[in-house]
Amino acid sequence: MSAKTVLPAVAMTAVSMVLTLAVVMMWLGTAVPWPVALVVGLGIDGGWLATLAYERRLAAQGDHNRTVTAVGWSFGILAAGVLVAHALTAEHSAGAWLAVAWLPIAAKALWLVHSLWERTALTPLALDAIRGIQQEARDEAAVARARLRAEAATEETRLTAVTAAGARVARVQAKTAQTLAGAWSTLETARKGEETGRALTSVTSPVTPDVTPRWELPVWGPTEPVPALETATPALSDEALAALVDEIRTSEVPALSYREMAARFRAAGHSASEVRLRAAWKRVA
Repeated sequence: MSAKTVLPAVAMTAVSMVLTLAVVMMWLGTAVPWPVALVVGLGIDGGWLATLAYERRLAAQGDHNRTVTAVGWSFGILAAGVLVAHALTAEHSAGAWLAVAWLPIAAKALWLVHSLWERTALTPLALDAIRGIQQEARDEAAVARARLRAEAATEETRLTAVTAAGARVARVQAKTAQTLAGAWSTLETARKGEETGRALTSVTSPVTPDVTPRWELPVWGPTEPVPALETATPALSDEALAALVDEIRTSEVPALSYREMAARFRAAGHSASEVRLRAAWKRVA
């Protein structure tokens, strides 16, 4: 995998070094002897290559030195500057020379990319573990999505069923209300009709002369509770209840049993709870 980043960097380095040496030889060869131009070109390429080798050694040891990195970039900028200066002073093909002046910087950038790849490279075992974790996360997400979709579909079905049942109940209630309204309308018509009054008068006049009966419709809807407690017979005191129980018990000879006494007590229109009635019986018996 490292060949994908190191091979482009090596190729770009070789091209930039050859191009830098050739430009120095052509550019300075006309002004100084060619051995001097060769030394200058080899010096630029050698410094560039030496700092690169030292950076690679530090990277292999897991270390980094900013000074060496700065020197390496300085040699790269120097080589690019030589190429740019030659392109600006060239009489022919200045644009072509200027177009390749970025090669030393590009080579340095490729080596930087390769170093970043090395610092982030993982072993095959770690990569397999990461792939397994990612696959497990994708599986869990897919299961969660399927569960949510199923729950949503179930809830939608339930709501549809409840809505349909509610609609049926509403229709039945509306139909019943319509039927009751029609029946009450018929009763009200019959109640207010003249013929009905005459018929009732003819029936009741022989019994109660000069009385026209008035009959009411059945109650449909809420009614007020019957005030049973307010109109009921006042409760007897314990002494009065005991005296009444003793009187009913001894009204016959032999004395009545509790069952017979209780039956006559209630038949006479008296009221008392079973607990109080039995307690009074125990007191007098």
